[in-house]
Parts: sequence; C-alpha cells; structure tokens
Amino acid sequence: MACNRGKIPRMTKSYRFFDIILGVFVAVLIISNIASSAKIIDWGFSILGIRMAFDAGTILFPIGYIFGDILTEVYGYQRSRRVIWTGFFSLALAAVVFWLISKMPGESTWQGYAGDTAYQSILGGMSSGGIVLASLAAYWLGEFSNSFVLAKMKILTSGRWLWSRTIGSTLIGEFIDTVIFVVIASAFGVFPWSLFLTLTLSNYIFKVSMEALMTPVTYAVVNFLKRAEHEDIYDRETNFNPFIV
Repeated sequence: MACNRGKIPRMTKSYRFFDIILGVFVAVLIISNIASSAKIIDWGFSILGIRMAFDAGTILFPIGYIFGDILTEVYGYQRSRRVIWTGFFSLALAAVVFWLISKMPGESTWQGYAGDTAYQSILGGMSSGGIVLASLAAYWLGEFSNSFVLAKMKILTSGRWLWSRTIGSTLIGEFIDTVIFVVIASAFGVFPWSLFLTLTLSNYIFKVSMEALMTPVTYAVVNFLKRAEHEDIYDRETNFNPFIV
C-alpha cells in the first residue's frame, strides 16, 4: 500500500470515498443538532444520584466523531480541517434558515393543526441564539481538539494502537464539546441549570462509550479506506492552525 508518510498532502488530489464521508459527516451534524433541540431523553436510571438523561441528538452525534477520527487517520489533519469548516458553515446555514422560517407568517390551515407554537417548541431551538451559539462553539472546539490530538498521537505511536488514538482523542474532544455546549445552552436558558450535571455527565458517558463500542467498526473502515485510497497521512509537517482553510 502506498502511503504518504511525513509529507503534506496535496489538497488537489482526488479520492474515491472522501466526498461520501464528507456528506455523511455534515448530514449527521445537522440531524443531530435538530434532534437536540426537539427532545430530551430519559435513560431511566441514576448514577450517584444524578439522573441520566440527554438531548436526543446525542444518539447520532458520536458518529460524527467517529467519522472525524477516520478522516484524520486516513486523509490527515488538513483535509479534516476543511471538513470541519464545511460542517460549521452548513450548521450555521441551517440555523439561519430555521430562524427565517420562524419569522415568516404561517398559513391559516397549518396554524390550525400545528401552528407557530408547535414549531417553536420543536424546531425553534435550532434558530434560537443560545443553542446555535452553543452548537457552533462546542462543535468547532470539540472537533478541532479531537482531530489535533489524534494526529499528534498517530505520530507519537508511529501509527500503532489505533484504538488509543480514537478513544484518547474522543475523551478530550467530547469533554470539551459536551461542557461547552451545556454551559452556553444553560447560560442562554435553553436548558435549566438544574439539568447541568445530568446532561453533561450522561452525554459524556454515552458519547465516549459509543466510541469505544464502535472501535472494531472504526478499525474496519480505516483499514478499508487506507487500502482503497492508497493513503495513510502522517501530519509531521502540517500547520495545525485551525483558521487555515
């Protein structure tokens, strides 16, 4: 297998599966954020007296981190950075569209069986300043932390022990993502502060657990892509500045 070790990848190089991963990554990001504003799910038990509950988007959101791990592991930090920014602006666009819809007058028949109150209750969160700011800040900081840690650990481990990189980067990235999201959302009144520990702890436990359980799948996908794309980037000379697109 031809590998790109220690070289900066040419951003003009085309890949067979990169665009598919990009599309799924952005879809997961937007769907999970819509779900987060729609419902809070109760696990049905408590840990140390803290009730386990999480916003519904948490069911899908960890998959985004798994795709982030795959992108950085196979294609390198530079291409992962482009995907993170693509997801960021896609999420921002979705928020603007939902806000615009909320300000437009509803048709009379629709108002009778659904109405603006129902819209605001379910989708209004996607257009509220608090949850949009929380989502964008948490996503940006969490994803870049995840990608940076994984890329650096790949060099330190000389490409061995993939499990240590995927789980290690997730422990850091998901912690930053979860805390930032819940803090900002609570500060803007999206979630009550009484749910801060519940949402933070249950979200974090679930996301990290999903990453660990999906490790065999991550291994299979990474190995397949490295063979299919003839690529295995090591970010030894990469500029990790997140603002270079």
